[in-house]
Amino acid sequence: MEILGIDIGGSGIKGAIVDIESGILTSKRKRIKTPNPATPKAVAETIQKIVTHFNWKGPVGCGFPTPLQHGKCLSGGNLHEDWKGVQVNELFANKTGNNYSIVNDADAAGLSEINFGAGKDVKGVVIMITLGTGIGSGLFLDGKLLPNTEFGHVLYKNGEIFEKYASDAARVRDNLTKKQWAKRLQKYFKHINLLLSPDLIIVGGGASKKFDKFEAKLNIETQIVAAKSENNAGIIGAALAAKKS
Repeated sequence: MEILGIDIGGSGIKGAIVDIESGILTSKRKRIKTPNPATPKAVAETIQKIVTHFNWKGPVGCGFPTPLQHGKCLSGGNLHEDWKGVQVNELFANKTGNNYSIVNDADAAGLSEINFGAGKDVKGVVIMITLGTGIGSGLFLDGKLLPNTEFGHVLYKNGEIFEKYASDAARVRDNLTKKQWAKRLQKYFKHINLLLSPDLIIVGGGASKKFDKFEAKLNIETQIVAAKSENNAGIIGAALAAKKS
């Protein structure tokens, strides 16, 4: 069975057709730059372009980078303030005519890794952390998802959230060396480890492609590994979410 998976990020919107039994992409990825400003109307038009590119008539799974509850945005996240209160599945369905399953983007990446990647068959608590424009999180217990966590929003100093301090966007913004960024990530992962006592931490998002550059500089008790599907995890997991809905 194949489903179109779409991963909406702060810098790019990526889609591909996924074989949900194997987790393999059966088409080339289509990537379109995230519109700026990333308003609901502008993003919906980009989603339509991706659906049209694949001439896709069936269900669509979509990973979305904001706090969600049953497909409804609780805030604008790193996209645009106008997203607050928007029922995303209805917006996209009205635009393209497809049925949409909306899942938090980090939850989607985690679903991919739990089913096909680094978290497969791992018992206990597994947390997926995506490092990109922000910091996303997906929390699993014995392979079951506890949806809609936002551990990028735990507080650092002076009430600042950690994603403003340690995300990949923060690395670019502050022109950090890999060593400097690793020091910030060490503080973040140490804090997450204290809060959750996970059995495994999986790193996804754009940073997963360069995980080997800072892996050795991270020193916490819990094992930290890169997502096996790297930056495709969000696409694969979004398609899986559509299967499960």
